[in-house]
Amino acid sequence: MTQGAGQEPVVRTATLRDFRVPPYAQTPVPPQAQGAPPSSVPHPGNAVVGDGQPEGYTPTERDLPVIRRGDTVQVQTVAEPRPASDDGRGPLFVVGDVHGYLDELLAALGEQGLIDADGNWAAGNARLWFLGDFTDRGPDGIGVIDLVMRLSAEAAAAGGYCKALMGNHELLLIGAKRFADTPVNSGAGTATFQAAWLLNGGQKTDMERLQDVHLQWMSRLDAVVEEDGHLLMHSDTTAYLDYGATIEDVNDTITAILTRNDADECWDLFRKLTKRFAFRDEGGSQAVRELLTTYGGQRVVHGHSPIPYLLGEVGTEEGEDGAGPVINGPHVYADGLAIAMDGGVTMAGKLLVVQLPLHD
Repeated sequence: MTQGAGQEPVVRTATLRDFRVPPYAQTPVPPQAQGAPPSSVPHPGNAVVGDGQPEGYTPTERDLPVIRRGDTVQVQTVAEPRPASDDGRGPLFVVGDVHGYLDELLAALGEQGLIDADGNWAAGNARLWFLGDFTDRGPDGIGVIDLVMRLSAEAAAAGGYCKALMGNHELLLIGAKRFADTPVNSGAGTATFQAAWLLNGGQKTDMERLQDVHLQWMSRLDAVVEEDGHLLMHSDTTAYLDYGATIEDVNDTITAILTRNDADECWDLFRKLTKRFAFRDEGGSQAVRELLTTYGGQRVVHGHSPIPYLLGEVGTEEGEDGAGPVINGPHVYADGLAIAMDGGVTMAGKLLVVQLPLHD
């Protein structure tokens, strides 16, 4: 949609009955490339679930640039572990968005030899990073968090580590629990964390099982880290630059925002880290370089935007065989500077657990 100067934003409700699961709903995402042609149909990443909205919530959308595949490649990964790094540290693994799919996570970790048949840490001094978004849409988000917390302790005892980054769905769940239906200043209508959480696949069972220990753990997660030349973050956005000129500054600033517990300030943080596609179209590689120049590293590794969306291959239930998107591995793009790790498990894609570096 377009919006003229001085006009109120136009609100539309989009229904996407083709999807296997409720599609993404989020706050506005501005086009990343100047002059990029708008799409006549709202991108599924911004769709509103169903025909109605919870009372008191005004979902907002903005047309996005059309999907362009460009120079991209999906990398087929193998489960054979490579040697540890020269300095004695164990091999480095990353995990894409889990969204409550605990069984799929256990299977993927087992395939890489990171856990045993009983779900216990089995990788010695390996290093494992989760890129965020543990809950919502899938059946057992709290089970996922409990697993990651337990593996963190087990990995540390074995000389390795299992750590996690802050995703926008962690911010959403924290906000829904802390602020519930308190109105926040969305910039384009009335919004609440509770309504946004529901629209984005919030699960009642997760909220019922959410405990203080889960909230405290999520609130202390870092947002950005650099490992072996890989700049790890959840969202494919340059909005992290708004929070500091160093990795330490970004993480300290975001922790401080959550500690202050101001609903509007937390909403603004959630809104910014829900932005996506900054690396996808014209100017995408330059956006990646800006982050790498500021924070270090040779490649950005992110989750957040499902690879089927980045490729324009979104599964439906209307085909003859009902096939979903075929995801073989991470998606390397932006002149080889960005690696997308969200395989689209919420749309019958693949939950990716991958060893870095990739050799493509």
